[in-house]
Amino acid sequence: MTTLGKTWWGQRFIAALEGFTDQGRLLRGRGYSGDSRILAFAITDGLVTATVRGNVNPYYGVYKEPRYQARIQMAPIPAKDWDKAIGHLGSSAALVARLLMNEMPDGIDDAFAGMKLHLLPRGHRDFALTDCSCPDYANPCKHIAGVYYRLAAQLDRDPFLLFELRGLSRERLNQALAATPLGKALATLRNDLDPAASVVPAESFFTRPGLGAPPPDYHAFWTGQQRLPTEIAPATPAAVPAILVRKAGDYPAFWERDSSFVAVMEELYQRVREKNRDVL
Repeated sequence: MTTLGKTWWGQRFIAALEGFTDQGRLLRGRGYSGDSRILAFAITDGLVTATVRGNVNPYYGVYKEPRYQARIQMAPIPAKDWDKAIGHLGSSAALVARLLMNEMPDGIDDAFAGMKLHLLPRGHRDFALTDCSCPDYANPCKHIAGVYYRLAAQLDRDPFLLFELRGLSRERLNQALAATPLGKALATLRNDLDPAASVVPAESFFTRPGLGAPPPDYHAFWTGQQRLPTEIAPATPAAVPAILVRKAGDYPAFWERDSSFVAVMEELYQRVREKNRDVL
């Protein structure tokens, strides 16, 4: 079975559900988180909606496979508190840098706790709405639990959904952080390192014919008239290593492993740098 909650924020999100839900329904809810059960899943303005396929059960008079509508909505953080939170986040270079790189900082929840707020849920009070059209009296039922587990998987890939679920769009978050002095400085650095900024458009889609290169001077090559350099200048490491890889996050959509994609690529880059270093 695929691990649910691959990231620390995904695990914290699931732990909040497990803290106020019956264990039996949780176990069944895991089976309702896959594509075979969740037929539709959407997040609009912080509201999570899903269509979940139920079971045929003649004992309860259910002879046709039912379709249940489940909804989940977290309690939004008030706008005035968001202004205070953005100001606090914008004063920390470590937080601003990682957030603008589409990464979730490890200390994000501690930063919110310092403002007597919290981004991640801690219990049922953090949810303004959890309902399902099924006849189960319990709330959350197994269908809501399945949608909740699906939402946790989405958060593994895109942690910025947490801000949207709390009432702040990612556009407003990025704009507000980029407007801070630290955000402006980092934006300038990213633009200088962005390969797309130095791309020059071609005059023609097709290759234009040109003059051929002159033939090499074989005599100079074999007689060794030009000396090879005795020293090789060391390579200058990038100011922001692997910026394009980090931009995709730890768990991009194409990455199915439980380990972090960024961590795997960092290890690969390190091995490439160290290979044959002694020979050079």
